[in-house]
Amino acid sequence: MQPSLPQPISPRSASKPHNRMRPDRLAAKRWCAIGTAAGIALSLTALTGCGNDEPQTTPKPTASATTPAPSSDALETAAATPRIAYTYDGGIQVRDANTLELVADIKLDGLNRLNPVGDGRTLMVTTAAGAFQVLDMGVWASAHGDHSHYFAANPVLTDQVFAATRGVHVVSHDGNTTLFDDESGHVMVFESDEALDADRELREFTTTAPHHGVAVPLEDGVLVVSEGTSEARTGARAFDANDVEIAKSDDCPGLHGEGVTAGEVVVFGCSDGVLTYSEGAFKKIASPAPAGRISTLSTTEESPIALGNYTVEGDTTPRVALIDTAAGTITPVELPTTYASSGLARTDDGAALVLGTDGQIHVIDVTTGTVTAAYPVVTPWELPAEAHGADPVPRILVLEGMIYVTDPATKTIHVVDPTNGSIWKSAELDVVPGELQGVSGEGAGEHHHHDGEEGHEDEHDHDDHEDEHDE
Repeated sequence: MQPSLPQPISPRSASKPHNRMRPDRLAAKRWCAIGTAAGIALSLTALTGCGNDEPQTTPKPTASATTPAPSSDALETAAATPRIAYTYDGGIQVRDANTLELVADIKLDGLNRLNPVGDGRTLMVTTAAGAFQVLDMGVWASAHGDHSHYFAANPVLTDQVFAATRGVHVVSHDGNTTLFDDESGHVMVFESDEALDADRELREFTTTAPHHGVAVPLEDGVLVVSEGTSEARTGARAFDANDVEIAKSDDCPGLHGEGVTAGEVVVFGCSDGVLTYSEGAFKKIASPAPAGRISTLSTTEESPIALGNYTVEGDTTPRVALIDTAAGTITPVELPTTYASSGLARTDDGAALVLGTDGQIHVIDVTTGTVTAAYPVVTPWELPAEAHGADPVPRILVLEGMIYVTDPATKTIHVVDPTNGSIWKSAELDVVPGELQGVSGEGAGEHHHHDGEEGHEDEHDHDDHEDEHDE
């Protein structure tokens, strides 16, 4: 199938608030510049026909474009055009999330990883070489007065590269994105909607020792960073906007997995529960079982309850954990099937989803801990013999109110209606799909926790190889 783009339409506007910028936060941080020069400007001719008498301003030009791909292939669309992307051995394919039509097939050697940046437009590719490289998905919104215009263009793997040797975790929250290099312990923080801007301002931080880690940016400029060594991860530290330590905890052995729940409570998985950070202090929530390990989390800002994987040493009963960060409790929920850590997700209304090896999506009411439904979607499958091997497993993604599930065994992708579990649309693929991510096409302001709604944190855990197999 040949890649396709939407047909041009007459200019049409739609109401959409523009993501706020916070210059006051920028001034409080230690910054430096990074990027390459490859400037491409977007013509704003289409915006002049909106009937708005307000003076028009010219956007600041940026390199490798906060405005995409050659303007000649950019088409205005009636509404935002969400897109999905999945990796395969040797490249990345991009599809229209509504039609499932192939938009682009980007060749890239090796097995690569995908993470959302949080701007509604770009994904961060962790390349086989370990660096972070920005993938422009080619859909975006341009604010114009009290509304936005929407555009679609060809996806492009840009020349915007963040140097790293063993880049793994990407986290976006409240308009900022962090990148963590396991090899050096180097953390890079930038405003999410400047992912394509070569002149972006970059906050940089280096941990005490290199380790398989993660960093979470908060609204007030606080940066919460994992603590550990190449042998073990033990806890986390919090730093203010000037990189001054304000809190510390060593009470999270085996720290892995992160998320942010309602009230901006940061939560990390531990080998014996979770560690939370809020309002300048860390707090431990212990698992009901002494060896109850949590290492992948799926969170939403609207709920204080996080979904996590849950394993107990010596007990093979499949379970997940519901972590109530407000009440300080962890409730295990038994499941009739095993699952991979990449099989956790949340719906827009906060329900918990678990994609099991039985091929079904199991729906959990997080307030009661009850499994309310099970939707058959893919063929039953088995967990790979090696937790971090090359064998791909089915993936689940929630994007713009719909559920997307890949089936590597049959080389298909399905769109599932979360209200009743029916398969709304399916597409056959010409590759075996690996990691799965997506963008809304609505511009800046999205929020992502990457072992949360995408649920693939554990597959990047190079130290704890059992994490991928939750049973």
